[in-house]
Amino acid sequence: MLRKAACLFLLIFSCQIEAVAQERSRGSIGVVLLHGKGGQPGGNIAGLTKTLESEGVKVIIPVMAWSGSRGQPFNYDKTYEVALREINVAVSKLRARGATKIIVAGQSLGANAALAYVARKPSGIAGVIMLAPGQAPERMRFPGVQSAQAKARQMIAAGQGLQRADFPDVNVGQSFMVSGTYVGWYSYYNPEGLANMPDNAARLRGVPLLYVVGRSDLIYKLGRGYIFEKGNRHPKSRYVEIDAEHLDTPDKSRPAVLDWLKTL
Repeated sequence: MLRKAACLFLLIFSCQIEAVAQERSRGSIGVVLLHGKGGQPGGNIAGLTKTLESEGVKVIIPVMAWSGSRGQPFNYDKTYEVALREINVAVSKLRARGATKIIVAGQSLGANAALAYVARKPSGIAGVIMLAPGQAPERMRFPGVQSAQAKARQMIAAGQGLQRADFPDVNVGQSFMVSGTYVGWYSYYNPEGLANMPDNAARLRGVPLLYVVGRSDLIYKLGRGYIFEKGNRHPKSRYVEIDAEHLDTPDKSRPAVLDWLKTL
C-alpha cells in the first residue's frame, strides 16, 4: 500500500513539474502582432490576440503608421522604413516582460511588414507569421498606380520627394485616393523596395515562416511559389491553406497559429 501511495505521489508530482515547465515554455513566447492597412489593435486581429493570451503568450499590438485610428485613409507622410522601426519598441517591451522567443506576425499589410522587418533584422527573432499577406507593389495593376510610381521616381530623383500630392491607394481590392509625400507613398509602392514580399522572403536566414492564406483571398491564386517557397526552407516553416477570406483569416487561423507555436 505504501509503495502504491509513493508511486502515485511521484506520478502526480512529475505531472505537476511537467505542467509548470509547459507553462513556463508558453510564457516565454512573445508575439508582436501587426494589424492591416486601416486596421487597429481592436479590429479583426482581436480574436487571435485573445486566443494567444489565453494560452500564456505575451502579445503586443502596436498602432502602426497605417492604422485607421490615425485617420482613414491614412496619410503617406512617414516612409515604410520609418514605420517599421516602431516594431523595435514592441520587441523591447516583450523582452522586458520576460519573453525569450519573439515572433513577429501580421495580417495583410501587417504581414508584409512582419516579413520585411524579420528579413532585415533576424537576430533574436524566433519566427515570422504571415496571415493573408497584402500590399504587392511589384504586381500593382490598378488604374493610376503605375503612372504614379513613375511620377514618384521622377520627383524623388529630382530632389523633390518631400513635396505633397494625391496618390492612388489600394486596400482589399478597392482603390481610392490618399495624400502624402512622394517619398512616403513610394516607399510602400516601390516595386523594388521594402514592400516587395518575394524579395524579402528570399532574404530570410535561419528563421521559420508560418504562411496562412484563405482560399477565398485574391493572393491565394498565386500559390506557394509567390512568397513561401522563396523563403529559406527552414524545417519548421509551414504553408497553411484555410477556408477564409482576406479579412477573417486572422480569426480562422487561430488553430494553425497555436499548433505552429508549439513546434518552436
